[in-house]
Formats: sequence, C-alpha cells, structure tokens
Amino acid sequence: MDFASLIGLILCGVIVIAGILSGQSGPGVLFNFYDLSSIMITFGGSLCCVLIMSPSPKGFIDNLKSFTLVFKTVPSNEEQTIKDIIELSGVARKNGLLSLEEISGKLDDEFMKKGVLLIVDGTDPELIRSILETDLNCIEARHSNTIGFWESLASMGPAWGMIGTLIGLINMLKQMSDVTTIGPNMAVALVTTFYGSMLANWICIPIVTKLKANNTKEIMVKEVTIEGLLSINAGENPRVIEEKLKSFLSPSRRNALMDEGGEDIV
Repeated sequence: MDFASLIGLILCGVIVIAGILSGQSGPGVLFNFYDLSSIMITFGGSLCCVLIMSPSPKGFIDNLKSFTLVFKTVPSNEEQTIKDIIELSGVARKNGLLSLEEISGKLDDEFMKKGVLLIVDGTDPELIRSILETDLNCIEARHSNTIGFWESLASMGPAWGMIGTLIGLINMLKQMSDVTTIGPNMAVALVTTFYGSMLANWICIPIVTKLKANNTKEIMVKEVTIEGLLSINAGENPRVIEEKLKSFLSPSRRNALMDEGGEDIV
C-alpha cells in the first residue's frame, strides 16, 4: 500500500473542507457546495466524453478501475536487479550459460526469467533484444493508454464545469427581473466550475503524475535487465557489467550499492 498517495488524497479533501468551514457559522455551509444538476453536468459529461474516446465500454471500465493503482507500490528495485544480474554473470562465467537454466527457477522477476531462458536456448543476441524490447514496448503502451485516460478526464473536468457554469448563467439572466434570485443562481453556476477544478486537480492530475512515475520506474528496471542479460550473453566480465549497469543510477545510489552486500541467489 502506498500510504503517501492515500494520505495526500485524504488531506486534500480535509484542507478544502476546512477552508470552506473557516469563518463560517456551522457545517451547514457545506450544503452550499452541493448541487445535483452541477454534479450530473460536470462528472456525467466528463465521463461520457472519455467513454467516447475509449475503444470499448470494457476498456473504459478497466481504466476507471486503474484508480486503485495509485495506492499500490511498484515492486521494482534497480539495485537488487543489478545485484541479481551480477550474480548471474558470475555463475555464467564460471559454469557456462547453460548453468543459468537451473537458477532461472529461483528468479521472481518474470521478465528477467524470460531473458535468461532465451540465453540458455542459445537465441541470437539481436533476437533476444528484439523480443525483450517488444515486451517492454507493449508494457509501456498499456501504461500510456491508462495514463491517457486520466489525462483526458483531467481536461474534460474543467471544460464541463465551464459548460455547467454557462448553463447556470443563462438561466440566471433569464430571471434578471427577480433580483432576489441572482445571488443563489450565480452560486449554483459557479459550483460546476468548482466541481470541474476539483476533479482535475484533486484526482486526475495527481493520478497521471503518479502513474507516469511508476511507469518510468518499471521501464528503467526492465531496461537495466535487458542490458545486463545481453552483457551476460556476450560473456562480459561481471565487474564491467556492474559498472555499465550502475550508470542507470544516481551517484548517491551508486555509492550505496557499492557499500551494500547482496545475498547470493544461487
């Protein structure tokens, strides 16, 4: 569970509610920000537009469910991946590439295991790279589709909030003869803009940013894996492989990796 995302989401709501209640007579003021028609226009219109953009209703539902991904930690560790590859290279250098088949069963990373088995099968290095990069591109494409869904919803929220505001203003102008209705109608008109801004800035944009960060992290680990496995297949020295893979890390993380001792996977 990614508690940072959960806490951040809750605190955003708490801060907004606290701001609404600040200096007011009581919690009843919260009802000033509730309007069923505005909810229907803003949220309903935004979701329907994104549904139009989706390839299928199932894809739309799956993308909505991806909201839960924000609260999941990405099980990726560049340092551990580098350690595993260095250990695999040491085994391959000592006992040959075929010895990696037995070790592959102990690997938890399915992507790395796939690459190791391709090496054991004697697959051409360029074909190994092509297969793994195709797998990598497919993963990134799926991630991009999900991220694009939330980006679209983020742009639709304020737009439909403005549409609701315009509807409210038109209705208000139609009743200008009754001065007492101007204030309440104006408040209702602005509520839709409030809903649209909250949808975009409280939910969608943070989700997009988090999913992009998770995607970058996962893709980097897999790129490290590809380079490491191809180096093993080429018979490079484990020390050379280590120096090559550490280039993916920041200087501080490289130093931490040098100071840590890794557990042998064999």
